[in-house]
Amino acid sequence: MRALLIALAATTLTAGCASAAPPRHAQTSIDTPVTVAVERDGDRWTADFVLNEDAPVWFFQRSALLRVGRMPWRPDSWTVETPGVILDRQGRYDVLRAADGGPVPRRVRIRMVPSAGDLEADYDPALIFSDGAVALYSGQFDASPLASVEQARALPLDLNGLDLPGGPAEVSWHDTAGPVLFKGERLARVTAIDADTYVLFGEARTREGQGITTVIDPGLPTWLGDQLAGFTPLVMDYYAARLGPQAGPKPTLMVSWTGPTESLSSMGGSVLPGLISMNFEGEGVLNPEPAALARARWFIGHESAHFWLGSDGLKYEFARDAWITEGGADLMAVRAISAIDPSWDARAELQREVDDCVAFATGKPVATAGERGDNKAFYACGAVWAMALEGARREHSGGDFFDVVADLQRLNANDGILTREEWLQMLTRESRDPSLRVGIERMLDEGSNNPASEIARLFERTGVAFTMVEGRVVLTGDQAAPKG
Repeated sequence: MRALLIALAATTLTAGCASAAPPRHAQTSIDTPVTVAVERDGDRWTADFVLNEDAPVWFFQRSALLRVGRMPWRPDSWTVETPGVILDRQGRYDVLRAADGGPVPRRVRIRMVPSAGDLEADYDPALIFSDGAVALYSGQFDASPLASVEQARALPLDLNGLDLPGGPAEVSWHDTAGPVLFKGERLARVTAIDADTYVLFGEARTREGQGITTVIDPGLPTWLGDQLAGFTPLVMDYYAARLGPQAGPKPTLMVSWTGPTESLSSMGGSVLPGLISMNFEGEGVLNPEPAALARARWFIGHESAHFWLGSDGLKYEFARDAWITEGGADLMAVRAISAIDPSWDARAELQREVDDCVAFATGKPVATAGERGDNKAFYACGAVWAMALEGARREHSGGDFFDVVADLQRLNANDGILTREEWLQMLTRESRDPSLRVGIERMLDEGSNNPASEIARLFERTGVAFTMVEGRVVLTGDQAAPKG
């Protein structure tokens, strides 16, 4: 998942990133799940919860903060209509709790005003289309019971592996105005558990293309819509040629447009099983400027890569390991776009990754970047380390990063989980140098006083071409297409 913001009045690019959402944590199986009825009736949106046990606190498992301002999004979007029930923030999570400290009523109604919040390390709760259509993310309604507010405050950011009560909610979706779009189908009413997708309310137009279905906001600048509809299949075809067909049915690309906000050029999005979602905003993307086109193509490349390394392909084990899939998707995007458009400046993109990794790893552990809201560290350092792994593969047995990913897919076919240890073992096998993992682990767990020197040593021993210029690692040679 990646989000970009470009302030047109500034001379430098500022970027905010969000890592792909983690695999679902361990949960106790239950006979009767929490049910939620989501309905749109004209301008009124409601979510009617039926809870499955008595508990004083229910926490929402998806409670990421807004990227800008690092504030929770639910207080401005949800209003509890059931008397005696409070919605607030406790620790790292939004919760429902009873005002008198007793059990939360089994039936709770929430009135919603969907908003397109750009979240850290999670999927935006809604995509807002200029024609009134709205897509809601299904996972925002999953809730689990707790014994106390103190227990909620003690929950860690990463729920992977925790044995929590309850399970994903059974959510039904209904629009009084007509059918909703659910996983490529128009249906009058949908009920699903753990759907992990966006459900579209409204009459957004779909385009059926080779290999992908697109749902594009009619207000999106025409040139951008044409690029998205035309370039995405090229990238998907390249990945399929290198790594085999994408798992599951034909994917959907869902693109919303917030409008031509002055002095802004923004793109954000994510990937889910069978679905790429994107949002664009700002006057900076009204016209086909070369910079906007290049960033849009790179963005498509990154998100599409997650069908093979991320949501539908290999997943990481813990949220702190997001560098495996995010950095890997970055390098996959660079390699794919370079193959499709050899004039694209791959070296400049990879140089940004190196510079950003140095900035984010100086004195701070990369593994805890998510806690600090520095998710960009996962992308940048993950890409740098992927470059080193690719270089080691090229030096040892020939090939590139796609050959590495293909090997990792075969080795992890049983569970689909690529752990940190498995990734580092692959680096050791390809480089035949056990010391290389030590520097990466130091950057992950402790941070480094001089990450540039750590990266230089890593590149030197894996054949990545670079030179040192006043303490800065500067890439050299043909970084677009390393020879296999």
